[in-house]
Amino acid sequence: MRERDRSRGQKAALYGMLISLGFVFSYVEAMIPVPMPAPGMKLGLANLVGIVGLYTIGVTGVVIISLVRIVLVGFTFGNTFSMIYGLAGGAVSLLAMIGAKKSGWFGTVGVSIFGGVFHNVGQLAVAAFVTRTGGVFIYLPALLAAGVTAGAVIGLLGGVVADRIRPMMGGMKDQ
Repeated sequence: MRERDRSRGQKAALYGMLISLGFVFSYVEAMIPVPMPAPGMKLGLANLVGIVGLYTIGVTGVVIISLVRIVLVGFTFGNTFSMIYGLAGGAVSLLAMIGAKKSGWFGTVGVSIFGGVFHNVGQLAVAAFVTRTGGVFIYLPALLAAGVTAGAVIGLLGGVVADRIRPMMGGMKDQ
């Protein structure tokens, strides 16, 4: 087997494992009966896969993994609207995390906090568009607090995981 083909196969297997892990985290999160002060508020466990991916496989890989995971979760556990909210939050979150990481000013915790906060902002923007009212932004303070808190925890865990698995990822990071 050629080295290039083996590397592509390893990358496909890695992407599949990360998508699966994010999918399982989404399922587990849906099963946790945690009372939240705002509709749609979640812990963001699946974002652990995103932050680890951003620091180990690169931007292209994490975009692919996030897109596939959000669509699969939407089809499996949600509906069209939940998928649209997830895609909007995911896209805004990824853009914010990529920008924060590229700036060089933030570590994994800061990057993850940006992701958590901007995920909520993206979803609120879609909610305002769908409902045709800015009234949904009344939830912004609670969602910002949740985004910062969850983002910090996910970033801390993600940094530890990324540091531990990075040495095993030889040659799989996108250029």
